[in-house]
Amino acid sequence: MEKKKKILLDHFKKYHFEFKHLMVIFVVLVLSHMLITYIHKISLRNFLIESRKRYQHDFINSLANMSATSLELILEISSETKVNDEDARKLVQAFNIVLSQQLLQPHVQEAVLLLESEGKIVPIDDGQHLFRFLFRDEYNQEYSGIHEVAVNMYLEKRDVIRETEQIFTISEGNQIFHIFVPFVLRGEYAGVFYMKAAPSFRFITNEILTSYNQTSLIFTILILFGFLGMFYISSYTISERDKTQRLLFEERENKLREGIIYKKEALFTKRIYHTHHKAEKVMGFIKEDLRRLSEDTFDETKYRIIKYANFISRVIYDMKWYDPPVQTIRNTIFSTNLNEVAKFLVDNLFMRISTESDQFHFKLDLDENLPSIHVNEFVVWEILEPLIQNCIDHSEISKVDIGISTRFIQNKNSILIIIEDNGKGIEDFLLETDENNEQIIFKENISTKLDQKKNGYGCYIAYELAKGRCGWDIKAENKEDGGAKFIITVKNI
Repeated sequence: MEKKKKILLDHFKKYHFEFKHLMVIFVVLVLSHMLITYIHKISLRNFLIESRKRYQHDFINSLANMSATSLELILEISSETKVNDEDARKLVQAFNIVLSQQLLQPHVQEAVLLLESEGKIVPIDDGQHLFRFLFRDEYNQEYSGIHEVAVNMYLEKRDVIRETEQIFTISEGNQIFHIFVPFVLRGEYAGVFYMKAAPSFRFITNEILTSYNQTSLIFTILILFGFLGMFYISSYTISERDKTQRLLFEERENKLREGIIYKKEALFTKRIYHTHHKAEKVMGFIKEDLRRLSEDTFDETKYRIIKYANFISRVIYDMKWYDPPVQTIRNTIFSTNLNEVAKFLVDNLFMRISTESDQFHFKLDLDENLPSIHVNEFVVWEILEPLIQNCIDHSEISKVDIGISTRFIQNKNSILIIIEDNGKGIEDFLLETDENNEQIIFKENISTKLDQKKNGYGCYIAYELAKGRCGWDIKAENKEDGGAKFIITVKNI
């Protein structure tokens, strides 16, 4: 269980939440809240409207029914007694109260009794006229034109109301209601009590919606302040993380810089270590040539001593710094013939080692059409000499044949330098490449000799100078008939 928790925690640690992520979450949450609020508000409004309609309908029906019932009760009580003048006055007053009291309601616009007499509809909205009509059978003709709309609406629905004797309501729009309450007098249908009303309960809806808006606003403000707090905390955390990362990057940069400097210094040290004993041999050659100097060999010896001296000068110059300027390696003022460098190395360096001259033999196959290159010839010397020496040291046979050939590939504007031998070849693992596509044989401190502390520099230095300083390609491989081969491609002549 603990292992699963650790895996899950490590999985989430890969993701870093920054300010932009929190901003996206905040925007999505606010938009979602606004959308939900809007939808809920529309649903609430529709619910309130429907509820208001039903409540208006029930309320106005109850009000009209109560008025009609009041009139019926008054008439029922008055019919049981003989009506005198005092009773008549009380009845008229009671009728006026019932008929006019409803008009005091702000939403009641019209209230009238529609009674039937001899096939006519008699509208009555006054207690005096109602008393005369019911108890004196008198009717004022002046009322024949009033409440014409109510009379016409009643005539259209009279049959339905008479048959069902139920309250009938006609709505006009969403606010105005026309209510017809059956009026039963002494057990017989006598007409209807008509009421026109426009009950308004919008203030209730507005209050509920206002309260809901306030609640939504408060909730949004709480979300906003919550995210502001999160922004503050996360920004502080992110700033601390960025500061730590910056320090880490600076430390890593310093480490890389130190590593590069160390690598250059190491290459410098190994290059000098590798060439100082060559310089000692060359100084010996110079002394020997000076001792054997004669008139017959003066020009040849002079040419050879100058080359030796220039090589010694180059070695001393290289000791000045580990990272020499590029112009001291590649420059248009240099015009080096690779054939001459290869021939000079063979004739005046390797073949002068008399104690080993019977152990190896050189075969030169040099292309006469080879163009000159703009690289210091002693840098070329430092590249070719370790590779040739490698063929001698690692062949492990009594008689080594070393071949050096050059080819000019005109269509690619490049030169091939091939150094090969007939020895046992190169170990297979040394020909493999690493993650940087570099062969193992050209790595630092790589050698098949037992004492690797003093070996493994030749191919490494040759590769660093050829690839790193001159931009050439260098590759090692084994020949099919046995032996090793180094192929150098000089590009962009």
